[in-house]
Order: sequence, then structure tokens, then C-alpha cells
Amino acid sequence: MNILLQRIIERLVRIGNLTVTGANGASRRFGDGSGQHVHIVLRTRKAELAIGLDPMLALPEAFMDGDLDVIEGDILGFLHIAYQNMGPSGVEAAWTRAVEGLRHAFRRMQQLNTTGRSRRNVQRHYDLSGEMYKLFLDTDMQYSCAYFERPDMTLEEAQLAKKRHLAAKLCMKPGLSVLDIGCGWGGLGLYMARNFEADVLGVTLSTEQHAVATERAHAEGLQNHVHFELRDYRHLTERFDRIVSVGMFEHVGVNHYRTFFEKCATLLKPDGVMVLHSIGRSGPPCATNAFIRKYIFPGGYIPALSEILPIIEKSGLMVSDVEILRLHYAETLKNWRERFMANRERAKEIYDERFCRMWEFYLAGSEASFRWQDMMVFQIQLTRRNDIVPLTRDYIGKCEKALAMRDGPAAPQPEKAGKRPKRRISEAGE
Repeated sequence: MNILLQRIIERLVRIGNLTVTGANGASRRFGDGSGQHVHIVLRTRKAELAIGLDPMLALPEAFMDGDLDVIEGDILGFLHIAYQNMGPSGVEAAWTRAVEGLRHAFRRMQQLNTTGRSRRNVQRHYDLSGEMYKLFLDTDMQYSCAYFERPDMTLEEAQLAKKRHLAAKLCMKPGLSVLDIGCGWGGLGLYMARNFEADVLGVTLSTEQHAVATERAHAEGLQNHVHFELRDYRHLTERFDRIVSVGMFEHVGVNHYRTFFEKCATLLKPDGVMVLHSIGRSGPPCATNAFIRKYIFPGGYIPALSEILPIIEKSGLMVSDVEILRLHYAETLKNWRERFMANRERAKEIYDERFCRMWEFYLAGSEASFRWQDMMVFQIQLTRRNDIVPLTRDYIGKCEKALAMRDGPAAPQPEKAGKRPKRRISEAGE
């Protein structure tokens, strides 16, 4: 094993039970022997050197390329060992802080999300095969954090509970106009139209999502109430009673926060309510993970509340409620990862082995970040006046209970998808 990498692992892994076999075939054991045993194999000296120099990017790339394999345990178990040993006094500070500091310094250049660049970034991720997403999402195609009212909820039940939770915070009532910024495959907009006869405009930059959402609206006979359009929110001029955005703010970029909130303030009617649902971090501002930025969400950024609340204060909007969802996304990702792994062979037929390994690391790494690092989800309720929503939060639970009685049981878990022609995903930058 590369001597630099060996010394780093020796200093880092004090807790846990890790065996590493290097490219020369020699194995070393690290940690105090506690917990699940994880055994990884590094197959090339090039991978050893790269991981030693820049682990945040080189380690997932080695896994994608097959230069790193987990032969006992799994990648989530490996990440658990790594994260429980990281800390301000550990080797992580001396080893990676300089590299990550440079990434933080240049983050604004990486998040210049103009209209054209935003569309390209969205297409890189959301215009993948719709069948691939059906392999691991719930039946309503909700690609955002679910809301687990009970630990024993299925993914379908928790995603339905998420829609109820958002509707309650929006103070929904019949006949309102609703803007859904980043509408995905249309599930939330259809829910609002179905339950409240709302007139919904959903905007997205994904051609695949737009096509599916529009088809769903017609299939349900809701095309007169729900319209999905390929539009950038910055180009909207209408005004709405309600605005909701779920899982889109992560793609805005720190350079454009002021534009986002000022635009929302002009689009929201004086007596309107907005709810913003986004991944955030409980720690201070940081750079986007290098692997996520290069391969999964180019142009994306996970904000700290300290970065966005001062901008909201100057935008003409008022914060009327903030809720932090801590482990809800970890449980959501656990469900997605298990479903993806159960359908991995089909995903390989649609794309290829390298894509599957990339997606496996993405799902496991994201779950690990919510379980053992500082990732969380926040829901911010916004108004333009301080007398719009009720004085106490009791109305949220009451509305959710009423909607739950109307919703009935969630749809069952979907069957495995059928076969279609194989497709390949391009590499970052291509």
C-alpha cells in the first residue's frame, strides 16, 4: 500500500474495524475492532496515490472505476467508519482542509447558474431514463425527502405524509392559485389540484419531467387545473396565492439567492404563503462535495441557514415558521438505496456497470451525510405580512389529520420495471 495513504489511514481510523488490502496484495487492519468489519481492496497504485491526495473525489471515482471494491460489508459501512473518526482534531483537518478550503474559495465560480447553464445542469441529472428513477422512487415519483410520521412507515406512506405536511403549512383551501417551482414529475402539483381544486402552474427545466408530469395531468383529467411548463422561474410574471418549492433550491447557487427570494416576493400575492423545502447544513457554509458536483449535481450547493436568512430579510418576505427535518432524509435514502440495489441488474441494462457503481456511492454517501455528518432538511414558511398564518402551529396537525382521512392508504410499492434498450450516461463535462 502507498505509504502516504497507509499513514493517513493509521492516523484517521482509531474507532471501528477496517481492513485494507493494497494493490500489492498486502492487508492491514485499522481501528479498535469495534463494530461491523469492513474490508476494502485497492486494485491499483494509481488509485492509492489519488485517494491519498484528494480522498473526497478520488475515493468515489476509484469505486466507480472498480479500482476500489468492498469485499466484506458495504460502502455505507465503510463511510460510517470514516465519518465517525473525522473531527476538528483528527487527521481530516490537516489532510483535507487545505483542498476543501480551495474548493470553498472558488465555489461562486462553480455556481454561476445562468438560465442556459441551469438548464444544462438540470438535464445532466433529471433527464436520465424515467424508468431508472422508477426502480427506486415511490409510486408517485417523489425525488425529495419524505416525512416519516412513524418509524414503520413505508416510503409510499412517508411521501404522501410529506405532501400533506406541505399542504398544511401552505394553509391550502379550495380554489387557490399555486406555483410549484421545480415541479419534478408533477406529484405535488397533482395532489394540490386533486385535493383542493387548486389552479397549479408547475415549472421545470427538465424535458423528461415535463413530459411525464403533463402526461399524468391528462391521464387524471386534471389538465384544466394543472399546467406544467418548461420555464425558468426567473422569467415568470404572474402572481400566486401560494408558492411551493421542494428540492429545487439546492440548484439555485449562492450567487443567485437574492434573485430567487426577490423574485418570489414579487410573484407572491400580499396575502399569500410560500413554503421552501430544501436540503441544508447544520454547520457553517462549506463547498459542495467534489464527487457530487462533478458527477451528480453540477452547479448545486447545499446552504447553511446563515447564508439565506439574511437575504430573506431584505427580500420583502417574512419568515413565519422554520422546521428542521433531521433523520427523515436518511430514512428516505435508505429506502431508495435498498430499492436501487434490489433492481441493480435492470439499472445496469439501462446504463452500465460504472453508472450503477456511481449511483450506489451517491445514495450511500448521501445517506451517510444525513446520518453522521451535518446534512439536514429545512422547511421555511414565508409570508409578506405577519398576520397571514394562524397564531400557533396547531393548524398544521389538524390539517394533516383531515387530509389523512381523505387520502386513505398510500399506493403499494411498485413492481420491478420491464426491459428497455440500454442507454449510457456521459461523464462530467462531456
